[in-house]
Amino acid sequence: MNIGFLGLGNMGGPMARNLLKAGHALSVFDLSATAVAAAVEAGATAVASPAELAQRNVEVIISMLPASAHVKAVYLGEDGLLAHVRPGVLLIDCSTIDPISAREVAKAAAEHGNPMLDAPVSGGTGGAEAGTLTFMVGGSAGDFALAQPLLGAMGKNIVHCGDTGNGQVAKVANNMLLGISMIGVAEAMSLGVALGMDAKVLAGVINTSSGRCWSSDTYNPFPGVLENAPASRGYSGGFGSDLMLKDLGLATEAARAVRQPVLLGALAQQLYQGFSLQGHGGLDFSAIIELYRKPE
Repeated sequence: MNIGFLGLGNMGGPMARNLLKAGHALSVFDLSATAVAAAVEAGATAVASPAELAQRNVEVIISMLPASAHVKAVYLGEDGLLAHVRPGVLLIDCSTIDPISAREVAKAAAEHGNPMLDAPVSGGTGGAEAGTLTFMVGGSAGDFALAQPLLGAMGKNIVHCGDTGNGQVAKVANNMLLGISMIGVAEAMSLGVALGMDAKVLAGVINTSSGRCWSSDTYNPFPGVLENAPASRGYSGGFGSDLMLKDLGLATEAARAVRQPVLLGALAQQLYQGFSLQGHGGLDFSAIIELYRKPE
């Protein structure tokens, strides 16, 4: 299949390579010449702009962009995709943005004659490299069926979440819960250790008791508890605190739009905002435990 791909960053680059490995032909665009060069070396064809990409003989266009503003500019701008793409081309946006923006862009696409899916991902850079991402997809069942084989080349868990925008709903709800649960585990682990308990023993108790969750048994924030967790390598790699802050912001903005209380989500956002302000935004989000631990 001929595919256009926009956004070759830490997530988009590996996703594009997996599509190439699956035998698809890719035309790619990114503002980073280095990222484009890497994709070309893997077998892609470079184009000079989103407009040029839209004018090529592509059947599907996939985007993986940083934020809502970038998605709107790429799709809705005067020289953007919808100004040049032919009707009928399937559009798939894998960016993580707010549901309202996703629905706005999809409405404009539909008016132009282009079906569109929002398909944000979970699984991080490791999942992008391995092709094991989870895709949370919003849009019609028919468009989902068309996209499923393509998404299957980049992920292993492809979930249809319902109508347009619901992929983003699932993503922001899940990540809000993740941020909250990580803070809860950080607080509990710090309390137990401050009261004299060994961190590994405490984690073992939590992970065989009612407090067990992914943040405790797979991604524990206390150093040395889990050998492969970011906490055991100085909180490097993983999912950055600034990325968690972005997702919590999306959740609270979406909640405001529908007047839905998210008390813990708002508190989590403030904690990560303060943590970022202290200069820690590049650390893995589990480093939030440093707010609770005494300096050694």
